Amino acid sequence: MTTVEHLDVLIVGAGLSGIGAGHYVQTECPWASYTIFEARGAIGGTWDLFRYPGVRSDSDMHTLGYTFRPWAGEKSIADGESILQYIKDTAAESGIDENIRFHHRIVAADWSTADARWNVTAERTDTGETIELTCGFLFSCSGYYRYDHGYLPEFAGIDDYVGTLVQPQFWPDDLDYEGKRVVVIGSGATAVTLIPSMAATAEHVTMLQRSPTYIVTVPARQPIARILRKVLPERLAGTAIRWAMALGTQFTYVASKKRPGLVKRILCKGVQLQLPKGYDVETHFTPRYDPWDQRLCAVPDGDLFKAISAGRASVVTDHIDTFTEKGIRLQSGSELEADIVVAATGLDLLFIGGIRLSVDGEEVDLPSKLTYKGMMLEGVPNLALAVGYTNASWTLKCDLTCGYVCRLLNRMHETGRRQCTAQNEDARVTAEPLLGLSSGYVQRSADRFPKQGSRQPWMAHQSYLRDYRALKRSGIDDEAMAFSNPAPVAALVGEPVA
Repeated sequence: MTTVEHLDVLIVGAGLSGIGAGHYVQTECPWASYTIFEARGAIGGTWDLFRYPGVRSDSDMHTLGYTFRPWAGEKSIADGESILQYIKDTAAESGIDENIRFHHRIVAADWSTADARWNVTAERTDTGETIELTCGFLFSCSGYYRYDHGYLPEFAGIDDYVGTLVQPQFWPDDLDYEGKRVVVIGSGATAVTLIPSMAATAEHVTMLQRSPTYIVTVPARQPIARILRKVLPERLAGTAIRWAMALGTQFTYVASKKRPGLVKRILCKGVQLQLPKGYDVETHFTPRYDPWDQRLCAVPDGDLFKAISAGRASVVTDHIDTFTEKGIRLQSGSELEADIVVAATGLDLLFIGGIRLSVDGEEVDLPSKLTYKGMMLEGVPNLALAVGYTNASWTLKCDLTCGYVCRLLNRMHETGRRQCTAQNEDARVTAEPLLGLSSGYVQRSADRFPKQGSRQPWMAHQSYLRDYRALKRSGIDDEAMAFSNPAPVAALVGEPVA
């Protein structure tokens, strides 16, 4: 008879979140066996996949880095290669990389209440082999972006275009844009990263946008970090810098919600001061929405504005009528000729990596579920999700989630309970969108995602301070969390269980 492998914890994804989860389980729950399943063949997730020019963080690395291993690099806004190396070094430093199984994609997981375990089906992405195993706890650290394809609108005439069309997540290694005319469609984080980088060698780069995005200049090297490193011991500096940066970001977010008109004027004035006199900031850099209704885009040391001021890049705000043989014709009637068009038009969202979840054979209807503290699903036992902030760095929330998951695991281990389930018994709780942004990529996928609730503990706070209290400083016992399914007596005394 073939023995099915069993793990105490199965972590999904070997990116920034998954490596962090591996560290926490390994250090906080030394009794637990764990493995990280990674569908691709490398560590790093986003930071290994994205290879487009200039790829970098859009959050400061002092908060995007791990609490347990503070970012020591000089640059606050770091390039993708440096971030990838940071993740690899973290994984190698304590042997986390030895617990990764590459080319393993989880396709289905069914919770068995009788056995108090997940029955997991995975496939080898390199061989097509199907693998069956079980685990006591499933921890999804795959984020919510779908990386096997991006979002590409149905542009009219796209087949008529004879130039090169590129999507950033599938950047060709051999793409030569030196001396070429480039049009980048989009105005989000990817576009504002690509444009100054490509403009350094391209003949000209045009950012074609339907509507503006809030863009703010941040220092590539954070002065606060430099000062705190000088005045504090090394063991305290990382924590102090992290808190200083987190609180600064939170202050900006709260101010944007309380005084959106004031913050909008400040942001737009900041852009105006970095562009030539008379530049049409109203058309090209003044969004129709309030700050933080969508994410702000950060540009280190104003590199985008420097490229525009130098004449190497420009912005066109218009709608696409159709692609032509030579480029793109706009609804205004003008045409942008381009040797290369980059469609930085966004990504699709995919919850928990597309895993088919079921509980005792009944498929989980994700859109009908509430999220508990932004990290577990209502009525789904022994499953946690590492989902970061939309208004601050991803890792701030994921670190808190990892710590909380380990507390749950240790509670069950110590008490002999094998199941923890978030259950809503409060009829006053109403469902609200989980991510709460008006961005197109969020709205396109909102009907496929679970919801957050209108009351505690079902609210997904976009606040590090509130989550710090809820996930780190508070107990794990509340009316919504049920611990159940005690282990058989035989198991508690070390005897084999039939």
